Amino acid sequence: MPVTNPWLGGPSPRERLDRPRLEERILNLLSSQNMCVLATTGPDGPLATPVRYFHLDFALMFTTAAKSPKMRNIAADPRVSIGVFAPLVGQASSRGAQLFGRARDLDPQDEDFAHYWPAVRWQSDHVERSRSLDEPPDGPLVVVEADRIVYTEHWLRRDGYAPRQFWTRSPTS
Repeated sequence: MPVTNPWLGGPSPRERLDRPRLEERILNLLSSQNMCVLATTGPDGPLATPVRYFHLDFALMFTTAAKSPKMRNIAADPRVSIGVFAPLVGQASSRGAQLFGRARDLDPQDEDFAHYWPAVRWQSDHVERSRSLDEPPDGPLVVVEADRIVYTEHWLRRDGYAPRQFWTRSPTS
């Protein structure tokens, strides 16, 4: 029987991408998607919430209602995990990332707000919901700077690289 992707068979390679190539692939994924699953923990246990995100380098951001369950969970424990993934057609197209970090709730008075806010494309949401473009969202801006990322791309096997790669924030970042 013919096999579409014979390089998927057999043991997985173990070779690691160099940091610049890994970062390029992660940023490509983050730039080509706009939905993630945010995992928080609260008094009732884990909560996994689909969220539309924006990114600036290795920081993911989203706006939300201040009193949402995810915001209550973040206030109690800011440690979060975020899953970003591309549509899956088959094993060869498997591509995604798990980001781990701490969520920060920023409002316009926070000194870091001005750094992140320009990357948030809120205007399309306002148009879709018939809201004025003269009034940006007033809810919190949640920012998660990734401390660690587990990146998976099975296409890497074709070139002799491990399908699972690991990134950690450098001490100078």
